[in-house]
Amino acid sequence: MPPNINSTLPLLLLFLLFTLHLSSVSAWKKEEFRTCNQTPFCKRARSRKPHSSSLFATDVAILDGALTANLRQPPPESPDQDQIKPLLFTLSVYQNGVVRVKIDEDPSLDPPKKRFEVPDVILPEFESTKLWLQRFQTETVDGDSGPSSVVYVADGYEAVLRHNPFEVYVREKQGKRRVLSLNSHGLFDFEQLRVKQEGDDWEERFKGHTDLCFEATRGPGVDDSEPYRLFNLDVFEYIHDSPFGLYGSIPFMLGHGKARGTSGFFWLNAAEMQIDVLGSGWDAESGILLPESGSRIDTFWMSEAGIVDTFFFIGPGPKDVVRQYTSVTGMPAMPQLFSTAHHQCRWNYRDEEDVENVDSKFDEHDIPYDVLWLDIDHTDGKRYFTWDRVLFPNPEQMQNKLAAKGRHMVTIVDPHIRRDESFHLHKEATSKGYYVKDATGKDYDGWCWPGSSSYPDMLNPEIRSWWSEKFSLKNYVGSTPWLYIWNDMNEPSVFNGPEVQFPVGAEKKMLPLREEGGWIGKESDGQHEAENNLLEFDWGCSREGSGRHEAENCLL
Repeated sequence: MPPNINSTLPLLLLFLLFTLHLSSVSAWKKEEFRTCNQTPFCKRARSRKPHSSSLFATDVAILDGALTANLRQPPPESPDQDQIKPLLFTLSVYQNGVVRVKIDEDPSLDPPKKRFEVPDVILPEFESTKLWLQRFQTETVDGDSGPSSVVYVADGYEAVLRHNPFEVYVREKQGKRRVLSLNSHGLFDFEQLRVKQEGDDWEERFKGHTDLCFEATRGPGVDDSEPYRLFNLDVFEYIHDSPFGLYGSIPFMLGHGKARGTSGFFWLNAAEMQIDVLGSGWDAESGILLPESGSRIDTFWMSEAGIVDTFFFIGPGPKDVVRQYTSVTGMPAMPQLFSTAHHQCRWNYRDEEDVENVDSKFDEHDIPYDVLWLDIDHTDGKRYFTWDRVLFPNPEQMQNKLAAKGRHMVTIVDPHIRRDESFHLHKEATSKGYYVKDATGKDYDGWCWPGSSSYPDMLNPEIRSWWSEKFSLKNYVGSTPWLYIWNDMNEPSVFNGPEVQFPVGAEKKMLPLREEGGWIGKESDGQHEAENNLLEFDWGCSREGSGRHEAENCLL
């Protein structure tokens, strides 16, 4: 449990809970998408109770400039229970107030496979900012019978590894006030990889699709409230302010309050996540029954797969947290000036004459605009990187006319390819084995705008390079320097898939920009990635005594 704190300093706990208040909108087919209660890892996670985690830290040491430990559990009470193997814990400190905590299985203990770690997100130069720890101090905290290990983070801040019960937190050195804390309620769980045995039922069934999944566990029922879902989905007529999944997912959160300031948290993980945020009074209704506290906001993070690879940003201001976060992942590219102006787009412009007429009408009525977009019907039979030579016979001339007025054109190129043996791009992708595979090892065949389509495996660097070459002026016939690209449907959207998505049985390897990512942890080869990683977090923030949260909790 966290220490007693002034009620003006509620701690934002990253447990992962979030209510969902959905109104009835007929256009959105809610039944087409899974709820937490229909998602075994989420349902099971929400059934956990405070202090159910029995992990404790042993063998604490400084290794390669980081604080390391083994996380163990007591021996099983029954011979029928699985013996939990130790987990490897690493805490690293970086310049400017960044702490990285990683928890994974020990590869020397022969787990069935290596867990997926997200590539291409951390800046290569970030590791050079690491502060090489030389030593740690020990002290007794919170009345524990054993010691805790304390290391330097930045001027005025320390990180604490509490050995038993296991907990990690960052605190202010003066006054020992916590800034962020992981597992202060004992809800952390890390389900280990194991080989599927005969009779095990690891399947999840939804809307006629069958996915490999985890065994169910016992726990209290879950009500109709839903967590924030970080799972990229193409949802038609999304409900405003809904915590339901949408196009993009970045597991980064800020906690901000008047008293202490701002802190941040980022979990580098590509699997589906569910995040609950617990406000005052939720303990009586939520699936996780948490101790009532007037000085806390609790969040509960549930991830289906991958490792625990988390970053603590100590702030203390909003700009400080953003700087700390971008020191890890990099800054967004500055948009070109013209791209911030007015864009004209509709579905669809009939032909080049229609484009020229629309363009001239903007001039006639003295309406400024800078970019005109073409949807999929400008192509030859909905084959990307092509032009309908009847309706758009002179694409370069059309673009050059716009460019003469300082304007640009955008065409749509989605990350799927029409399955057509006469289409050179499909033939090439097929012959090179570049498509995502289904559970049987065949090229996955889904339905999107072109009809029957397959999807290049964008987590493969070789395939990304191949795909990028298709946008060159040489390969994209009919393009000019004034042509830009609309990357649509990259959730990826599959009209006949479960939840308008890939089935989990496919080798799910996604576009580099989508955080949901792949290797979801369900495999058909008999090895099952039961990777339900649960995180709790505490944040130093403030709210009004009336119970209305003054802190702005931003999920970005």
